[in-house]
Amino acid sequence: MGKTVFDQLNSLLHNPIFLAAVSSWLISQFLKTVITLFTLQIENFQQLIEILLWKTGGMPSSHSALVSSVATTIGFKSGIGSDLFIFSCCFALVVIRDAVGVRRSSGQQARALNELGATVSNRLKYQYIPVKEIQGHRPMEVLAGILLGFFIGVAFSTL
Repeated sequence: MGKTVFDQLNSLLHNPIFLAAVSSWLISQFLKTVITLFTLQIENFQQLIEILLWKTGGMPSSHSALVSSVATTIGFKSGIGSDLFIFSCCFALVVIRDAVGVRRSSGQQARALNELGATVSNRLKYQYIPVKEIQGHRPMEVLAGILLGFFIGVAFSTL
């Protein structure tokens, strides 16, 4: 007989890979909030909540922490020769590359477009609506996320 929904949910909530992923994301977002708070870059309570819950960019990279914790936990649980570990490493590399490269470049391009749009709108008396500037990560932010995720993955591998 198959497992009930509650049995499956219980299994998920006790799965070390799932727990490592969620923990690494929560811890990295919390650390990002604390770091931003101590560097006095938070202007109001709403901004604090946004950083804590879903804002991207900053130290450490929550994307890098999540994927590295998943890959680490899978490596310890399934073995580094397993198909699942190889897949998780490839997935992690794509996410990390995106965090440090593509997203950062698109953010810089958006910033340049916004500067150009502001200049043109001032000259032509036209209201320019800025495009969203995506915050990519600096290499050190990604490295911190990878290390955080690795250590969290190691910790959850003992469960």
